[in-house]
Amino acid sequence: MEITKKQIDDLNIELTLSIAKDDYADKKKKKLNDYRKKAEIKGFRKGMVPASLIEKMYGPSVLVDSVNDVISESLNNYINENSLRVVGEPLPSEDQPKTDWVDGNDFTFKFDIAMTPEVSFELSKEDEVLYYNITASEQAKSEMKANLLKQYGSLEDGEAAAEDDFIIVDFEQGETKVEGTYVALRNVAEGVRPSFVGLKPGDSIDVNVNDAFTNETDRASMLKVEKEELASLDPMFKMTVKTVKTFKPAELNQETFDKIFGEGAVKNEEEFDAKIAERLSAEYKQESDFRFSKDVKEYLVKKAGIALPEKFLKRWIFVANDGKFTMEEIEKEFDLFLEDFRWQMVRSFLMEKYSVKIEEADVLASAKALAAYQFAMYGLNNVPDEQLESYAKSILAQEKDGRRIYEQVEDQKTVDAVREQITLKNKKISVEKFRELK
Repeated sequence: MEITKKQIDDLNIELTLSIAKDDYADKKKKKLNDYRKKAEIKGFRKGMVPASLIEKMYGPSVLVDSVNDVISESLNNYINENSLRVVGEPLPSEDQPKTDWVDGNDFTFKFDIAMTPEVSFELSKEDEVLYYNITASEQAKSEMKANLLKQYGSLEDGEAAAEDDFIIVDFEQGETKVEGTYVALRNVAEGVRPSFVGLKPGDSIDVNVNDAFTNETDRASMLKVEKEELASLDPMFKMTVKTVKTFKPAELNQETFDKIFGEGAVKNEEEFDAKIAERLSAEYKQESDFRFSKDVKEYLVKKAGIALPEKFLKRWIFVANDGKFTMEEIEKEFDLFLEDFRWQMVRSFLMEKYSVKIEEADVLASAKALAAYQFAMYGLNNVPDEQLESYAKSILAQEKDGRRIYEQVEDQKTVDAVREQITLKNKKISVEKFRELK
């Protein structure tokens, strides 16, 4: 067995493997003996099938498997013995000639191997990254207060439909009548919505349901038919309003305070306003931290200055995904892939440099924060801790979600470690200006 190295550039080499008969003969013989021991062929006792028949039946495929075993072992040994930091795995060279698989022949194979450079850099207080301190405007506080009161309000009968209201209607077309359908005006197409605003109980209008309700699933639900039936329906219906339902904001009283913040946490409007300011501050800090995380990652990747074997990477992505993506599709997303790939390299370097460890408690805490956020989206802000933990564990049990959360924890703990080493340049900014940042 002989391996010849050709250095293409700093990150790419070509290995030529010269494989002689003696390199694969023993492997082939052993595999054929294993087949012979297990073979059950009519007319022969198990394990007594003639070797010549086994050779005839399995010889060609066993030859390929045996040579491939030699290739795999040789490449792995070469990589390990030379401490190569390889990208992906070796790929057959694009100019590899077609192999003539004849037993007893010598074989020659060429493989491309790509490597990544060693990541190494130092951080100090001379490294500076902007940190945005977002200020809450009175308008933002007022909007959050109004939204909270609306969120915890009640649905009551109204006189005339407004854009945020619901109406309960009957749809009629000839002898067909669909009664008691709920329609949210916000779901009505913008071009049609003005004709719905101002409708009162008892009002009737002609509605083209295809134009008014462009979402086929919603339209089928409102007309109480199967989605497949929509295409055959005449879209013109007479719509009669039976009831208008409007949201009435919650009143500023103890019951509302307890619903929003928990029993006894807020006792008057002044404390209510203070809680809003506190909640806004927490939300803004999350946004600031997220932006800082993004900016510091970009800073670190740029500082690392990692060169990558891009041509090889495109080929490897194509091969590793069994052609599920075309080269055109890979090209389209390649810059994002490189950005993520470089960050993973930097993160691994920094985690080792600063002894960043991920504990089970870190991952569970992150999953609980996600669970709390998801509950809050449905207006459930005071979910018991045991329920949060149970839901968090169910999230982590999902392989894809669990891995995503684990990587987020790796990111956060790495950024936290870096934060202690560098200087944060604090800058005050309004929430409006902050959200205009690219």
